Amino acid sequence: MGSSSRGWIRASLAWSGVAAVTIVPVGIAAFSPYLPSRNMPYIIGGFAGIVGLSLLFVQPLLPAGYLAGSEGPAGRRWHRWLGGTIVVTVALHVGGLYLASPDDTVDALLLVSPTPFSVYGVTAMWGVVATAVLVLSRRRLGLRYSVWRLIHNGLAAIVVFATVIHALQIEGAMEPVSKWMLCLAALAATGVVLLDLRVVRPFRALRKPSMD
Repeated sequence: MGSSSRGWIRASLAWSGVAAVTIVPVGIAAFSPYLPSRNMPYIIGGFAGIVGLSLLFVQPLLPAGYLAGSEGPAGRRWHRWLGGTIVVTVALHVGGLYLASPDDTVDALLLVSPTPFSVYGVTAMWGVVATAVLVLSRRRLGLRYSVWRLIHNGLAAIVVFATVIHALQIEGAMEPVSKWMLCLAALAATGVVLLDLRVVRPFRALRKPSMD
């Protein structure tokens, strides 16, 4: 078997694994016994949240170039597009829940809800909003790229951590085992990529002998 064939197999396995981690929890949730008792806005809002959580697993893998086709500028471009999609899922999540239960949603947004998971959900939401503003205002802010990147990475870590805690505390459509699998995968992907991009690769670059 040639190197190109082995590379194609590795790439296929990697993408298949990512697809399984992201799609399986959504598919299982679609057959949840909770759904028949819920109205359509609640279902749309809930599944927007599940899809958003799934995308948080994929999002850090793209700029790191871990997946075939995501190397270099292509990965960063897909990272930006996926970031925009995550913003949309958050808007649908909050909007759907508001239409389903306005009072409960407003209480959650005002941090007066008795449910503990709402605090983490609101934290994640504002983290996503702050990230979107940071990306769109990058040139206007006049920040050095290293500073901008540090803030961006910090917000990403907050969003993922808060989203995972939010999801794990909710007893809803998501099946527990697949939910834990997805949450751990999102945490692991974020942690590994941040460590790789901000510690390992810069350290290796410093250790490379000068070409001059």
